Amino acid sequence: MKLAALIASASVFILCTVGCTPKNITPPKTQLEVRQYQTRNYNSMDTKQVMKAVINALQDEGYIIKNADKELGFITAAKEIDVESSGEAFVSRLFLGAAARFKKNSILEASANISEYGKDTKVRMIFQAKTLDNFGSPLDAKQMDDENFYQTFFSKIDKSLFLEREV
Repeated sequence: MKLAALIASASVFILCTVGCTPKNITPPKTQLEVRQYQTRNYNSMDTKQVMKAVINALQDEGYIIKNADKELGFITAAKEIDVESSGEAFVSRLFLGAAARFKKNSILEASANISEYGKDTKVRMIFQAKTLDNFGSPLDAKQMDDENFYQTFFSKIDKSLFLEREV
């Protein structure tokens, strides 16, 4: 009986210890690392042509261009996505009535800084995701920090530049 209690106690201790072991925590990326994957250089490219390619890539992805300044090489755009869950909305309204708050929209905002860099053109993209509730109040806002997201977007600019050169 004592052996069974000892084994049970040891098992509980091991399970608790293993369950409480910290997971691999990746340190936050430095600003230099973030800037590196947010930026792409285009060799011997006309800045105006690159700016048009960025605008085309944004529009192809469903973004609405809010501002474009050729002199500054600055573009802002936004894309709105409906993220309302009918189940969440129903339950919120059921318990809270007219005061219910739930996720309604997600707005992806993009800004581009396009500048001449010697003989090259440098493009830095920044994307931010905002979640709004049914009253239009922000619930969450965070900068996109997924390196693959930026690589995928830059490949769309590359494709847009290729199409512009072929036309």
